[in-house]
Amino acid sequence: MNVGLGEQALPVKVAILGTASSGKTTLAAALARDYGTVWVPEYLREFVDTEQRIPVAQDQIHIARTQLAREAIAAPLAHRYLFCDTTPLMTAVYSRHYFQGIDAELALLADRHQRDYAVTLVTASDIPWEADGLQRESEQVSVTINAMLMEELKRRAIHYLLVTGTPEARLVQARRYLP
Repeated sequence: MNVGLGEQALPVKVAILGTASSGKTTLAAALARDYGTVWVPEYLREFVDTEQRIPVAQDQIHIARTQLAREAIAAPLAHRYLFCDTTPLMTAVYSRHYFQGIDAELALLADRHQRDYAVTLVTASDIPWEADGLQRESEQVSVTINAMLMEELKRRAIHYLLVTGTPEARLVQARRYLP
């Protein structure tokens, strides 16, 4: 890629997907630290903390748009990689589960923007599940969400690496997978 004087190459965007309590945030922060770059936290967590409630169907598009806006803000600060702790695709999966469908605009965002990620990592649900206040559903719901995520990835023909094991093992697997 040719980059002109004063221009910065766009970072490689890495989507980190997975269910609640599957280690997405831990992996995103560790990868950003190791690569000396920034990561984009999951906006849903901030939404729940700020609003002091779980989101309703009408909040889903706002959550997805805000997640993308945060990525756009972080991209110029990134060095080589931008690690994204979730994407609109996860918001769509949760919408499908909790609200029995995906809003048309959210579906469009998920379709359009998932291709923006050069790499997709999926965190396995093989670490101890921990409740996390209002935001975390039960361990059984996480199993259902994980199955729905795998269906969506297959349906959309999105290649991904399933990272498993300890946080350290996941970091090693992700580093080997990154271009």
